[in-house]
Amino acid sequence: MFPTDVDFPAGRHGERTVWEALRDQLPDEVVVWYSVRVLDGAREREIDLLVGWPGVGFAAIEVKGGRVGRTEEGWYSSGAGGSHRIEDPVAQVQDARHHLTNRLREHGVAAQRAVAARWVHVVAFAAMTVPPSWEMPGCPRGIVIDQVDLDHVAERIRAAINLHGTGHAPPDGDDVRAVAEALAAVLADRQDPRTRAREQETVADQLTADQGMILEAIQHWRRARIIGGAGTGKTWLAMEQARRLAGRGERVALVCYSRGLARYLERRTRTWRRSERPAYVGLFHDLPVRWGAEPGGDDDSDYYETRLPRRLRELAAEMPPAEKFDAIVVDEAQDFSDAWWPALLACLRDEDRGGLFVFLDDGQKVFPRQGQDPISLDPFQLSKNLRNTKQIGQLIGSMSSVAMIPRGLPGPPVRVADVPAENALDAADGIVAELLDQGWEPGDVALITTAHRHPVQKELVEGRGWDAYWDEYFDGEEVFYGHVLGFKGLERRVVVLCVNGLTGDRARERLYTGMSRATSLLVLVGPRDLVESVGGEGVRRRLTSAEPM
Repeated sequence: MFPTDVDFPAGRHGERTVWEALRDQLPDEVVVWYSVRVLDGAREREIDLLVGWPGVGFAAIEVKGGRVGRTEEGWYSSGAGGSHRIEDPVAQVQDARHHLTNRLREHGVAAQRAVAARWVHVVAFAAMTVPPSWEMPGCPRGIVIDQVDLDHVAERIRAAINLHGTGHAPPDGDDVRAVAEALAAVLADRQDPRTRAREQETVADQLTADQGMILEAIQHWRRARIIGGAGTGKTWLAMEQARRLAGRGERVALVCYSRGLARYLERRTRTWRRSERPAYVGLFHDLPVRWGAEPGGDDDSDYYETRLPRRLRELAAEMPPAEKFDAIVVDEAQDFSDAWWPALLACLRDEDRGGLFVFLDDGQKVFPRQGQDPISLDPFQLSKNLRNTKQIGQLIGSMSSVAMIPRGLPGPPVRVADVPAENALDAADGIVAELLDQGWEPGDVALITTAHRHPVQKELVEGRGWDAYWDEYFDGEEVFYGHVLGFKGLERRVVVLCVNGLTGDRARERLYTGMSRATSLLVLVGPRDLVESVGGEGVRRRLTSAEPM
């Protein structure tokens, strides 16, 4: 079985069922591959399962796990959410099989001989029964496997190859090995770093959307706290909750503390239908300024911690109900101090029964302030890391105060450049250049510092201002230079985490937050002993498999 242990993505129950049936019933000399993908220009085709059976033949299998049907208009899938059109599964697997065999022909005489052996394409409906007499042009019943057939799937595969396979003769063991070797080369061809990153993002998007069921469970609640570690989909849930509330006719505020995250929320919500956009989106401390408070300086902590929240309460008391909110959604709520919560509640039309939904991760409490939201209900706990590759998810999970299950795809190992902190910035710049030479695009990469800021970041902010600085990040065309404090809630495919200092009470939180910003590849640059000391035993253990740079 290749791979030997598959972590099936959510919604792939049918593939798991067929995979296990093949594993349990086929003879030991048979080879089974899961998810064989072949690139053809910009298009990628996938064979869900490929069987190589010495003495019998090869079978390419397309698996459909739900209720599937066909009318004169085409194929469709149906479920609790209704019916929708799908691609013809027979044509899908036939097309994928032809492209695979064409690619295999490019890999030498042995692979060409294997391609000339007997091949068949099969469709497996893992969750439904197909009448024995059913067939359609181009799809005889003999190349269809239903849930009843799975009890004797080995016999069904053999019969499909013998009755409907094309080719001259059954393959022998050498032919199957030739396909295995050629497939390894085909897979290596497509494993450019950006292709794998796109796969990870597709899986993460689907897994995150699946979490919408949490919002269904609390749709009648007016207060809720959702907590979870990095990469568990909190920001998506916060935005989706704000969108749903606004869509129901409520006046909603969607707020956070970090500038970069606020800019992301603003840009993202602008793409929604007007009826679903919150009335206010952005920084918590920009709301009182919008209502008339005097702006303050970035280095005036008393302004933000004391005077501004007090002023917001005063302004809210003067505001007509039409300007206040029915509900407030707070992302990265661990950043909010105690003084801010009463000020936020004052912005509700009904302080006692107005909606308040907070999303937080205490592991990312990187600012030296304490705060507790006013929600007394038990929290919803998000336990699955969805955004990061398995390797990154396991690394940051070893630092989390709550158990996290990594659900991302396997990815490249974490890389470590062990250099003194004073040399980390120069080393990080060199590594960025290496990554670009390896096939990553500039917009894939972020260089994030843990102590003093990169000179490029200083130059951009001072020369163009914060909004233009963050807009360049979201445009995604250049390498991004930032600081771990400002990059919370954001991400890039590749993060070069420059550990040019890591001290103070929040050192562990900074390290955890910075490492979790990478979705596909994490490169740690700085003193390894400092990273392991701050990260603890779990990080030290995980970094034993890291790749040195």
